[in-house]
Amino acid sequence: MSSMNPLNKTVDVGKPLPITPRKDRMLYLWAKRTLDISLSLIGLIFLCPVFLAVALLIKLEDPKGSVFFSQVRVGRGGAPFKMYKFRSMVSGAELMLGNLIQQSDVTGAMFKMKNDPRVTRVGRFIRKTSMDELPQLVNVLKGNMSLVGPRPPLPREVGDYTSYDMQRLLVVPGCTGLWQVSGRNHVGFQEMVELDLKYINEQSIWMDMIIICKTVKVLFGADNAY
Repeated sequence: MSSMNPLNKTVDVGKPLPITPRKDRMLYLWAKRTLDISLSLIGLIFLCPVFLAVALLIKLEDPKGSVFFSQVRVGRGGAPFKMYKFRSMVSGAELMLGNLIQQSDVTGAMFKMKNDPRVTRVGRFIRKTSMDELPQLVNVLKGNMSLVGPRPPLPREVGDYTSYDMQRLLVVPGCTGLWQVSGRNHVGFQEMVELDLKYINEQSIWMDMIIICKTVKVLFGADNAY
């Protein structure tokens, strides 16, 4: 089975993909961190009106609930950290997950549900536009996330990982990546793993910039987010 990633290269799902170190890794990591800090700071400054508008809409729909939602995710090397989002679900949504876990629309160690009854009206809008992800710019500044990289999994998801899947955790997770611009929720778990490992092997500042640009394009008119 194979599919095309956004850089027009074939991904062979299930084919072993050994991770090889970059010769210029230190230079790349320095440039990547510089890009992360610069763009996330610019984003936080210029998106302040959007932050305020989203916070107001969330409070108007559910005055008792919190504007932000934090969730423990697994980062580089298996280190846990708190990832931030705008709250898009009803209060106590995590407690309701057990009754919905079998209705996931994607296969593998990942839960996604298109018509999740826990999502609020405002939540549907900010998810479709990915505005719920904007607080992760704070995670980028803190260094536990990058602008581009594999999406950070939940601890329960990592519990179902094979040793092959664990290679996703070799790098700092990202706000966006090949998965997000390759069909997002229409891409199965194993194909997502292959895309992530391909990114890890081929990552460069040029690739990161392409993915960031494609992500911005996906945000306008995207119908794969839920």
